[in-house]
Amino acid sequence: MVNQLLAARSAGQVGIKWPENFPWFELVHRTIEKYGIAEEDVYNFDETGFQMGVISGGKVVTGSDRRNRRKAVQPGNREWVTVIQGVNAQGWAIPPFIIFAETYHLSAWYEGNDIPQDWTISLSDNGWTTNELGIKWLRHLDKHTKDRTVGVHRLLIIDGHESHDLLDFQQLCKEKKIITLCMPSHVSHLLQPLDVGCFSPLKDAYGRQVEDLIRNHIYHVTKLEFLPAFKAAY
Repeated sequence: MVNQLLAARSAGQVGIKWPENFPWFELVHRTIEKYGIAEEDVYNFDETGFQMGVISGGKVVTGSDRRNRRKAVQPGNREWVTVIQGVNAQGWAIPPFIIFAETYHLSAWYEGNDIPQDWTISLSDNGWTTNELGIKWLRHLDKHTKDRTVGVHRLLIIDGHESHDLLDFQQLCKEKKIITLCMPSHVSHLLQPLDVGCFSPLKDAYGRQVEDLIRNHIYHVTKLEFLPAFKAAY
């Protein structure tokens, strides 16, 4: 876009060192210096979604006996699950925060699945993040990072979701000495490593778990199958 603007003004193109002058990176640098934030105290988080019975784009779970019966094919369970995942700049991960589309917790989800106790499972009407769950995740972040904090402040890189702009969210950040920096619009796919660097292989690994279920003649993936499959992929 910048090159197009420059070309329209007959001003050539940006140089190879142009990204070094991008104000965002200078803002990060100044913020880290201002608050004395250690590398160990820098965090980024993002959310990603899973359709329980979908291996990948265009693939669904269905019986092999239905392969040539186009009208009879029933798609796999496309119920949506959101996973909010945070990572530290030094490479370790905060326990996942999973959101199911459900009204009540069921004990059957946890029985025999050996789900780690530090994982959080929350509920929403459609399996998507809500403003209230954004606050709950922030408390989840604080719980699992406060004892590992090296300095006084933590830096949290956010992507501008509306829940991050809520007064309650920002007040809780202030209370917990968490400094937030919002990435510029339309560049999170370039600045944020989680989406491509982590979520893509995670979804590939989950797809392989679903394929294993198919080989064992399990064609409808529910929450009972999702949790151990996601745990193995994670």
